Amino acid sequence: MKAVVQAFVRAGRDLLRGDVLWQVLWPPLLAALIWTVAGIALWTEALMVLEGFLPALPWSGWDVLTRWAAGFLLVVALVSLTYATALLLVAVVALPLLITRIAARDYPDLVRHGENPFWGSLGNTLAAGAVFIVVGLVTLPLLLIPGLVLVLPLVWTAWLNQRTFRFDALAEHATRAEVRRLVSEQRSAFIWAGLGTAALAYVPLLQLFAPAFTALVFVHLGLGALRRLRQAQGVML
Repeated sequence: MKAVVQAFVRAGRDLLRGDVLWQVLWPPLLAALIWTVAGIALWTEALMVLEGFLPALPWSGWDVLTRWAAGFLLVVALVSLTYATALLLVAVVALPLLITRIAARDYPDLVRHGENPFWGSLGNTLAAGAVFIVVGLVTLPLLLIPGLVLVLPLVWTAWLNQRTFRFDALAEHATRAEVRRLVSEQRSAFIWAGLGTAALAYVPLLQLFAPAFTALVFVHLGLGALRRLRQAQGVML
């Protein structure tokens, strides 16, 4: 937990840097614009599709509740798609630039031994994003069960965070063998980091910074663990 807390503190410090701030802001703003336009254009059709998944009961006022429930689920779906898109943009476009700056300042001793980091990162991010979207859409009706709306989105966002960035943060510096070992040995730290950053995604205003902040947390957590691993092995960093 000490390493996780340190990663959060260092990521918060990085957010105050001018050369980092733009990379923090543009992915969620672009993702929000994309899905706002899509939501406005497809609202009526999407609402009808969601209403079709809800049961038709002969209760007085049930139609009103069905429309409300469908609207609620559609908003949740658009928010989740916005977050997943912002995470994709951060992982594929912004993260390499962030890693270059952070590694040069905080981890200049770490030699880069990454193997095809761009394509590996892209494949990892697309696979994680696809699973997140498909499972999220399939389980969308479960959010109407009292209490689950507070649990399921948090759990799935935490999974997406750690599944995406535990690899992407290490891709440029670690060999495949080092990545596999660190993912295994640091699994609990990655899970806690994923859960903590997922919680921030549901706090108003802070959610704007959540995707890039998540990336920064995992960069510090991953590169710090890689440094300790190489020091313990007695190899050149």
